[in-house]
Amino acid sequence: MSDFEKATKVFEALKAAEADPAKVALPILNGLIGLVQGSGEAPLEVEDARSSCFMAICEVGKALHRGQPADQLWAIAKGATERWLSLSK
Repeated sequence: MSDFEKATKVFEALKAAEADPAKVALPILNGLIGLVQGSGEAPLEVEDARSSCFMAICEVGKALHRGQPADQLWAIAKGATERWLSLSK
């Protein structure tokens, strides 16, 4: 699967999970880990965008797990994913 396909799936999953309660969204986020793990084979810019996406998704997951507000974190995660998506084309 290409980086573009992975980023597309991650973005779609983030949009879908954002409206879900934490106990539903957390397993979805955990399922994205395999898609956002890097192989080191992409150009540096793409790997940087992918790793930023990974970290942003982790921050959303931590906030949800702790019962903290995550609205801004969702926006950051989606923005990081959009950047990864745009660089993967």
